[in-house]
Amino acid sequence: MATRRTPSRKNKPIDGLLGVGLDNEDGHSRVTKGDDFCLVGGSQETHGRMQDLVMRMNEKLRRKGKKLRDLSRDEFEELAGESFE
Repeated sequence: MATRRTPSRKNKPIDGLLGVGLDNEDGHSRVTKGDDFCLVGGSQETHGRMQDLVMRMNEKLRRKGKKLRDLSRDEFEELAGESFE
C-alpha cells in the first residue's frame, strides 16, 4: 500500500512573512501589509525596523527577479540574514 508523502517543512514554499512587535506602550495600532508580508504591533521604532527589513528583502528579491514564494528555505534564510545586517 502506497502512502502519500507530505512535503517536508524544509521543502514547503514560504507563503509570506508575519512580523509581530511586542514592545508597544503608546497604545497606537500599527499594521503594514504587502503582497507577501504582514507586520503588526510594536513601538514606532520597532515597526519601522520591521518595515526596513521587509523593504530590503523585497528589493533584493526584485533584483533577482523572484518572489518570496520562489525561494527555498535555505535561500530564504540567506536572504533574511543578508537583509538583517
